[in-house]
Amino acid sequence: MTIDRVAQARSFQELHKQPPLVLPNAWDPGSARAIEAAGAKAIATTSAGLSWADGVTDGGGLTRAAALAALRRIVSVVAVPVTADIEGGYGGSPAEVGETVAEVLEIGAVGINLEDSSGGALIDPSAQAERIAAARSAADAAGIELCINARIDTYFFGDPADTVKRAALYVDAGADVIFVPGLLDPVAIGALVPQLSRPLNLMIGPGAPTVAELVALGVTRLSIGPAITIGAYGLAAGAAEELLTHGTYTLLETAVAYGKHNNLLR
Repeated sequence: MTIDRVAQARSFQELHKQPPLVLPNAWDPGSARAIEAAGAKAIATTSAGLSWADGVTDGGGLTRAAALAALRRIVSVVAVPVTADIEGGYGGSPAEVGETVAEVLEIGAVGINLEDSSGGALIDPSAQAERIAAARSAADAAGIELCINARIDTYFFGDPADTVKRAALYVDAGADVIFVPGLLDPVAIGALVPQLSRPLNLMIGPGAPTVAELVALGVTRLSIGPAITIGAYGLAAGAAEELLTHGTYTLLETAVAYGKHNNLLR
């Protein structure tokens, strides 16, 4: 399929002005097509899902080459915008982040997540701002209005009070969206939203407030991270255990029909 990526990037940016933008996360072409067929306006990838599908652990196990190869396969089978979880950019320096982003754009994705932690610790915010600026420069050079989703890991590895300071630095460097995984408390969300100059992205899943509740608090963008992938692998493990232990198949009664999914990839 031939897609105008410049126009698609602008369209993806516009989706942030019409909340909620709900992004189910894909990890391979089959999951991406299933998500698109379900009605998603855009698709996000999940680094955890990509890593597990490649047989490695999340959080550093996936190489740049493997991540980009998986992204290429996903982008090739869907018509909706794709935003790529590139973890820390697959390189420590701003130049290396810029190289990764240039390849992401060449593949056809129109958004990225770039996180500000490495090895279980936060990166210096000024250094992260330089990496975001490098991503923006690579996008400008390609003529693509890349949507940079700046992930702030203060709720995982640092002081949540530092979130607003980091967000301001990242916006100045070129971030379009602020992503704060781990934040789900309604009171804290309601307090944070007015302090941000860009849309807020949260990661949701079982136990989180509903999409409607989060939008009412001012959240613009919602992604589900690895939750769908975990569910898929959980079904595989549970169904295999049931088959091997009891010789039955009840867990698979909710699985999609062979023909239905096969036809999505035609």
